[in-house]
Amino acid sequence: MKFTDIQNLLQDDITKTDKVLVEHLSSDVALINQMSGYIINAGGKRLRPLLLLLCARATNYQGTHHHLMAVVIELIHTATLLHDDIVDESDMRRGKDTANEVWGNAASVLVGDFLYSRAFEMMVKPESMRIMELLSKATNEIAQGEVLQLLNCQNAAITEAEYYQVIKRKTAVLFQAATQIGGILSEVDEAQERALKDYGLHLGNAFQIIDDVLDYQSDSKTMGKEVGDDLSEGKTTLPMIYALENTSGKDRQLLEDAINNADNSKIQQVIDILQSVNAFDYTREQAQKSADLAKQSLTIIKNSDYKDALIALCDLSLQRRS
Repeated sequence: MKFTDIQNLLQDDITKTDKVLVEHLSSDVALINQMSGYIINAGGKRLRPLLLLLCARATNYQGTHHHLMAVVIELIHTATLLHDDIVDESDMRRGKDTANEVWGNAASVLVGDFLYSRAFEMMVKPESMRIMELLSKATNEIAQGEVLQLLNCQNAAITEAEYYQVIKRKTAVLFQAATQIGGILSEVDEAQERALKDYGLHLGNAFQIIDDVLDYQSDSKTMGKEVGDDLSEGKTTLPMIYALENTSGKDRQLLEDAINNADNSKIQQVIDILQSVNAFDYTREQAQKSADLAKQSLTIIKNSDYKDALIALCDLSLQRRS
């Protein structure tokens, strides 16, 4: 199953979700409309809202709140990207200038706040205290993850366990919220809700681990950003953690200096060292383990095309190039 097959399976839901998204981005402040349209139309697969729609359908949801909640997930995600680009001083995302590059940091912070607040305004509509509690907690955890990542910047001594703490909060919790909400809307039993929650967590981990490989192994045209961006921001991701544990002497010193100084001027030498100690193979193996756990989590979910799509996304997340 290809990603386009999954989109075709959900075409009606995606069309209705896009309509809800456009409706709720509307504002009488012209700059908000302008920036929101630019960000939302910048591309991307909208994987997180897609996961919510799939989980709702896989558990036989018959209502319409899944469109609304998919938009909430997308708005929260987009707001985090806006703020991330400011913190990371990024000027390119998905092959386009970032919003902060076009309009400046102040406008990007404030529009990010608008997207967050609009998401919270929308999430009350299903009148589910569980959903509101879940999303409030997830948003708080994402913020904590970003702060934790900031504290870990230019630190070549962080451990694999500390790395997983960051990616769980920074990435996986929003995947987890999306998949769990699909089950909550369908009023599934506790075991099925736990299965969907676990699926989202493990898939989110796999997705981020592959992201961290691609930062070194992809190319700027495919990724829509520069190769080695993580290194230039002083981020110690899993390939680097593994390489630091398996090098010594001049090679280790070069890696430590690159991280501690947030310097990617020797990016090809860094990549060569990571390649020589099989850091990319190791990292992809860890992503595969997380993807396998995600698949296993779905065992108790009834077989359907939607479940097949959820399983396929585990493999597609590992195979992607951007």
